[in-house]
Amino acid sequence: MKTQRKLIIVGDRVLIEPDERMETRAGLFLPPTVKEKNKVLGGRVIKVGPGYPVNDISVVLEEPWKQTNTEPIRYIPLQAQEGDYALFLKDAGIEIEFEEKKYLIVPHSAILALIRTTIVEDEDDRGF
Repeated sequence: MKTQRKLIIVGDRVLIEPDERMETRAGLFLPPTVKEKNKVLGGRVIKVGPGYPVNDISVVLEEPWKQTNTEPIRYIPLQAQEGDYALFLKDAGIEIEFEEKKYLIVPHSAILALIRTTIVEDEDDRGF
């Protein structure tokens, strides 16, 4: 029998693969004082939770105990996206190991900055 495991990130959490090098892949340089104090880390965002759950205020229930869970939960999406490079507070992260790889689960509020790389088409590359 085959089994497949899937890691699901919940709520406002972000799964990050830490990058502990001094110079990040995104081209930022963290000064030695920051590195020595181990306050800030960087890493690649692997998965993102659905966001912050919100109630539907348009529904006013007179008898909330009779409510059925037929409507899906609504979320305010997070700013972080898969593939971003995140600078975050180290102390806020929880280290886990999943399928022999180490990751950090970080609350979205602990992320200080995101670096998102996009490919920009050059005018010379379009063949005009």
